[in-house]
Amino acid sequence: MKNLVKVLPLVAVLTLTGCKKDQKADQLIEDTNVVETPAVATQEELVKEAQSNPLTTLALSESNFEFGKVKKGEHVQHVYEVTNTGKNPLIISQVKPGCGCTAPDYTKDPILPGQKGSITLKFDSSNFDGLVNKQAEVFANVEKAPIVITFSADVQPK
Repeated sequence: MKNLVKVLPLVAVLTLTGCKKDQKADQLIEDTNVVETPAVATQEELVKEAQSNPLTTLALSESNFEFGKVKKGEHVQHVYEVTNTGKNPLIISQVKPGCGCTAPDYTKDPILPGQKGSITLKFDSSNFDGLVNKQAEVFANVEKAPIVITFSADVQPK
């Protein structure tokens, strides 16, 4: 039944566009029947992958940030500065937030010794009231991975 619901709108579109054979449409029909489940790596696997490169050290501008008062529904973000203090390139392999309300962005290229990169955490306050504490795990080629960075916000009514 689910496949029928997916295919009916496509059949309507194909009917409206004429009888000419359309290879892209055939591919679309085939693709709608494929359901891919993303592989979920365990924390141990993430640490192993991050540490597969030569280890280095890093310094964070801060490991905790306080947004203070935030209006409910507001989207706020903070940039954590990362400095490679070691002798090998720093590679951030993943930043894994603790909840879906937080979206990470980070420097994807290797950070050379002495250079800086960044980790940005974007927070959507729509589903919260009052004091909120959130965290993200940073997986990188450092000895004590993951590194935990946190933030807090006091979500106020609109």
